[in-house]
Amino acid sequence: MKRTIAMIPARIGSTRLKMKNLALIGGRPMIGWAIDAAVASGAFDRVIVNGDHDAFAPIAARFGAEFYLRPSALGSSDTKSDDVVEDFMHAHPADAVAWVNSIAPLQPADEIKAVVDYFFEHGLDSLITVEDKQVHCLAGEEPVNFAFEGKFAQTQELTPVRPFVYSVMMWRTTPFLADMEKQGHAFFCGKFGAYPVGKLSSIIVKTEEDLLILDAIARSRDSGTWSLSYDELAEGAQ
Repeated sequence: MKRTIAMIPARIGSTRLKMKNLALIGGRPMIGWAIDAAVASGAFDRVIVNGDHDAFAPIAARFGAEFYLRPSALGSSDTKSDDVVEDFMHAHPADAVAWVNSIAPLQPADEIKAVVDYFFEHGLDSLITVEDKQVHCLAGEEPVNFAFEGKFAQTQELTPVRPFVYSVMMWRTTPFLADMEKQGHAFFCGKFGAYPVGKLSSIIVKTEEDLLILDAIARSRDSGTWSLSYDELAEGAQ
C-alpha cells in the first residue's frame, strides 16, 4: 500500500500579508480550513503542518493534525519551495507527499481526494492544480490563445489557459529526491500532470482583499443564503 502524507506549510511571516495563516475566515483560522479538508478527505496516512514557528503547534492539534517545526534556515521569505519539500521528505519518509495549501481555504475535501486519486491513477511523479479559464489571454503584449486578426473569438471557442492554483501540489518521493540531488530542483520531476479544480478552490489568498472576499463567501454559505435567485422579471422572460 502506498504511504501518502499531506504537508500543510505555514509561515508566521509573509512579505505581502503578515500572519495570514492565523487570519480568520468564517470564524476559523485560515490554516484550519486546509487541515480540516485534508483530514476529511481520507486520502492521507498522516496530515502534518510544516511550520516555521511553534505558534502553529496548538492549531495543528486543535484541528487534528501533527506538527513539524522546520529548520530555522527554511523560514525566510527567500526560502525555495523545493528545499522545504526536500527537508520534509527526509524527515517524514513516505511514497508520496501532497502539499495541501492553506491559501486555498475553500477547497473541499472531496476535491482533494480526487486530486490524489488522479495522481496515482495516471502514474504521475509530480502534479500541480490549475484553473481552466476560457478567456482571451496575453503574455506581455502577445496573444496566447487567440489572434488579433479576424473577428473577435467567442470565449467558448478559446483553448483554456491554465494558471496554476497551487491548492494541491504532489510528488513521489523517490524521483523528487533524485532530481534534487542531481540538479538542485525537482518541482516538475518525472511524469508531470495538472489537475483542474473548481471555482472556490481557485480563489487563493495573496492580499488582505482576498481574505475579506473569502470571509464574506464563508459567512454567506454558513448563513444559508448561498443559493441562486433571479429578478421577478425572469419568470415572464422564459
